[in-house]
Amino acid sequence: MRNGAILAVVAGISLVNGLYLDHIPTWRQLLFAVIAVLAYLHGRHLPVRRDWLVLGAVAIPGVVELGVSLWDGVGALMAMALFAVLPWLAGRFRRQQAELVEAGRQRVGQLEREQQYTAERVKLHERARIAADMHDSLGHELALIALRAGALELAADMNETNREAAAQLRASAVTATDRLRRTIGVLRDSGGAPTDPPDESIETLVERAGRAGMAVTLRRDERSAVLPPLLDRAAHRVTQECLTNAARYAPGAEVRVTIERRADTVVVVVTNAPSTSEAPSTGGGGTGLASLRERVRLLGGTLEAGPHGAGFTVTARLPWPKDTGESG
Repeated sequence: MRNGAILAVVAGISLVNGLYLDHIPTWRQLLFAVIAVLAYLHGRHLPVRRDWLVLGAVAIPGVVELGVSLWDGVGALMAMALFAVLPWLAGRFRRQQAELVEAGRQRVGQLEREQQYTAERVKLHERARIAADMHDSLGHELALIALRAGALELAADMNETNREAAAQLRASAVTATDRLRRTIGVLRDSGGAPTDPPDESIETLVERAGRAGMAVTLRRDERSAVLPPLLDRAAHRVTQECLTNAARYAPGAEVRVTIERRADTVVVVVTNAPSTSEAPSTGGGGTGLASLRERVRLLGGTLEAGPHGAGFTVTARLPWPKDTGESG
């Protein structure tokens, strides 16, 4: 509103100064130059809403003057056009040009920030993938090393020196596992669990754990013998994490793995009995079960984990994909 009033005053002065141009003194000529400068600066720095309505309202007295004295009215309107409107238009053009340049600069900055954000997201996803690979492979192998060391520690034909060495090996493996989990906690991204395929079957995984000294059994019905790739990867991941946790927190305990297909759902149940070893294990705090729960959730399933009697049970329910052409 204030900017419009200033524009009306500048244009009005130019209109009045354009009257009676037959004998125009020097100070009026200089006033035209001052008006032109003011009009340009107004257009350059002071935007006005409905600017043409303001200028049209100021020009009304000039139009009325046309009916009284034609040449005086024409002179007033020409003076307003030349010394007020045209400089004001030039200033407005420069202001709009500067605004476009600034908008382009801001757009470039926004695109650079978006590109940087995308690069950061790619780095975070890569860190999450590395963390998952470390957890799935190194964590499992360290747990099996601790299990083998625990079995050697309890062997009857071991002398005290070898038994102490096995105990130190087991403690070192547990410590390495804890450090690995803390490192994974730094690397892992909260964006979700990766779904990289395992390089072995569930049967091979269970067999390898048994060779390491774990008392583990696998029961699998015929309907779940062959699973779709995505479902098989998820079931493998659930089994691997549960075996790792059992070797770490319940060494020597019997572990049962059951995989069944019920209607359109594949149920993976891993149950471990209480630990038979007196060797204490360090507390949890890893993100394995949280990662499992996220993976199962992304597949539309559910995961439950908790005490079962004196032991522990993990139950994962995975829906059968509808696009496989097979139903329950």
